[in-house]
Amino acid sequence: MASRSAAVLASGTANAAKLFVAALAFTSAYIGFSAYSAADGAPPAVKTITLSARETPVAEELAPAARPGEVTLGGPADTCSGPLVARSVLLSPEPGRSVHYGWKLARWSPATKSWRTYLVDYDGFVGAEQTVEWRPEISGDPGWYRVELSAKGVRTVTSDRFRVSC
Repeated sequence: MASRSAAVLASGTANAAKLFVAALAFTSAYIGFSAYSAADGAPPAVKTITLSARETPVAEELAPAARPGEVTLGGPADTCSGPLVARSVLLSPEPGRSVHYGWKLARWSPATKSWRTYLVDYDGFVGAEQTVEWRPEISGDPGWYRVELSAKGVRTVTSDRFRVSC
């Protein structure tokens, strides 16, 4: 029985040695071919890419400067081609505590002769004061509109009315 185990062990060792020699030969051929192509060929062509940037105006130019107690409106002359930009400055009645505020886009209703809520958005901040901005989009509903800004502990501020005709 000892001779049969020795024969199996010898044949396994011989197969492992053959695999090792084959792997070594393949690796040597690959390294030799890589070195030959690197030494023989010209260096790869270098492509130069020039990047350029163009300055585009930001929303700062779309709305006038914001002031406390006022809602200023800006944006494209035609509110149908882009968002309206509403801005204001909120002063916190209790600095250091959070201030929650809400924007409202109101539309004039000739039937009820009152301002009806069209869009709303809510946000907040912590601090003594914050410049706040809202960009509502009016999607093809002609009429008279205004923007209202309200916060707890601060009076509601209303913008001038404006007409949308698309």
